[in-house]
Amino acid sequence: MSQPQDLLLNRELGLIEFNRRVLAQAEDPDLPLLERLKFLCIVSSNLDEFFEVRVAWLQDASHATPDRILADGSTPEQALVKVARASHQLVRDQYAVMSEVLFPALREQGIVFLRRSEWTEQQQEWVKNYFFRELMPILTPIGLDPSHPFPKVLNKSLNFAVELEGRDAFGRASGTAIVQAPRILPRVIKLPADVCDGRPHCFVFLSSILHSHVHELFPGMTVKGCYQFRVTRDSELSVDDDDFKNLRTALQGELRQRQFGDAVRLEIADTCPQHMESFLLTQFNLQPRDVYRVNGPVNLVRLMQVPDLVDRADLKFAPFTPTLPLPLQKKSKSSPLFETIRKGDILLHHPYQSFQPVIDFLTQAATDPHVVAIKMTVYRTGTDSVLMESLIAAARAGKQVTVVVELMARFDEEANIGWASRLEDAGAHVVYGVIGYKVHAKMLMVVRREDPGLHRYVHLGTGNYHPRTARLYTDFGLLTCNEEIASDVNDIFIQLTGLGRAGSLKRLYQSPFTLHSMIMEAIQRETEHAQAGKPAQIIAKMNSLLEPQVIHALYRASQAGVKVQLIVRGVCALRPGVPGLSDNISVRSIVGRFLEHPRIFYFYNDHKEDLLMSSADWMSRNFFRRIETCAPILDSKLKRRIIKEALRLYLEDNVNSWEMLSDGGYKRRSSRGKPHCAQRELLASYTGNPEAE
Repeated sequence: MSQPQDLLLNRELGLIEFNRRVLAQAEDPDLPLLERLKFLCIVSSNLDEFFEVRVAWLQDASHATPDRILADGSTPEQALVKVARASHQLVRDQYAVMSEVLFPALREQGIVFLRRSEWTEQQQEWVKNYFFRELMPILTPIGLDPSHPFPKVLNKSLNFAVELEGRDAFGRASGTAIVQAPRILPRVIKLPADVCDGRPHCFVFLSSILHSHVHELFPGMTVKGCYQFRVTRDSELSVDDDDFKNLRTALQGELRQRQFGDAVRLEIADTCPQHMESFLLTQFNLQPRDVYRVNGPVNLVRLMQVPDLVDRADLKFAPFTPTLPLPLQKKSKSSPLFETIRKGDILLHHPYQSFQPVIDFLTQAATDPHVVAIKMTVYRTGTDSVLMESLIAAARAGKQVTVVVELMARFDEEANIGWASRLEDAGAHVVYGVIGYKVHAKMLMVVRREDPGLHRYVHLGTGNYHPRTARLYTDFGLLTCNEEIASDVNDIFIQLTGLGRAGSLKRLYQSPFTLHSMIMEAIQRETEHAQAGKPAQIIAKMNSLLEPQVIHALYRASQAGVKVQLIVRGVCALRPGVPGLSDNISVRSIVGRFLEHPRIFYFYNDHKEDLLMSSADWMSRNFFRRIETCAPILDSKLKRRIIKEALRLYLEDNVNSWEMLSDGGYKRRSSRGKPHCAQRELLASYTGNPEAE
């Protein structure tokens, strides 16, 4: 049955709302000052990807299918207008927080970003020497004339449009030049202590140094103006399924072109005159709404390096040491991890518990003479990964190593291509999944020879096999030797590496085959229980909720009386709290020190309390265009633990919690009474450090 489209909210506006919640962290005076600066940078990083992917998609849709109706009922052009309005306001607010809140507060702590007008004579001399020593030899100014057309500008690179007057050595009188700042150059430079004029930490921006000395690049000419700009380009890779024989080769060709996709956003200095803005818009084929004028650096992401350059522990989150699950604390150092797993399932809750057991699981498998085979999926793992090195070592040792590498993991394609090459060189079997379906499942299986035969051990996770992000993201991992789960994992690997129809799985649910139907059936079951007068409840935690069929099923559940509590960190297209439609649905978002990343689904199911952990959000792509897994939690103790740690604590949170309104906006949850912060309480519980946040 069709549903009115205004029951769904706009995805892109939801992403902007999420970044507003991140920006609120930068404004929060209760957080350490340098951490607030990081949150400011995260907003910029998020917006970069937002324009590279989502706005680029809308622009393409507005040209290719202008009459298309999106999920919220708008056309692509109407959506672009709304997105531009909201994005401009967010950027204005972001730069206001930087200049009016954070920079003054940092200055009070002796951390100063010096304007050119503030430079002392000694600092001016140091900057001049720095320019001639570090910048002048590698800068290449490009004067624009018929033989020097407007240069190709790399995606998200720092550039300067320079207005000139006069003639050069060849008699040319071009009035404009472009100076590109190589990416190898730091955007924020820390001054030596002896020129800081008594301040502990002084920084200057690369843009300030270039503004001050750009005339040195044009001897004999007069610089009338110098204006920084940065262009963001469409970065979605397009690989035609029917037009290549080798995915890796095709993707490598696409990666070379990513830096020069169609422009989608132009960031310029707020001092840039209108005629220069119009000139740049013409060069990049953009509209006035695509211009973002900023009072400060055009790339705030580069400020992320500042906390590492400032030794002020009091202005940062207190460090903590992740713990180990009790079974691993009790085991002797010499006993294999496999023996402990045989005694019972082991649950890991990152970052409160260490990611090291996952590393140990693989490194021990690589060297254990009883291990005969290892199979693993790789989505995001980074350019420097002990896990990948262990797989390479295992392959070189003669073990059967199979790795499903997702080459289309956005912005990790190059790293994954590198690992695929090294794994193949070591003798591992490397496959790239299934064309048209991203392999997003997090699975690791070890096959070990034991009496009376071969036994399988499995790790399933909600997050990536990435040790660094395991310190920054909250996620769950399960180590088990449950034979039914291990058999299912093996069957999925066979699907990915071979050919044949998907068989019935015993315990796991899988996209694109059974996960969506299972979720729909579970929601319908709760609906029927409520209609029969039985208690009915759904609690689900995820990153995004966008899939229309699931949303409408939740609406029907609410109308039947099911209590639906959703914890959605990012974008949610469902409208909560609409009378007669979603009265019984609440949506909240938790934004704190750690990025909330697990997908946990709870269905009351007439006292049975079904609990599942998954790699999949409730989005169309996860249900229908990706390979995902969803595993039931079978151990009753682990089930109670996840319900408490992933769901109940977060529903009680009144510090980092935001309540979603029916119009798509959010309000910070009141912290009247005793404050409850789920992340802080989990840190205290696991690490014994109540001040860790």
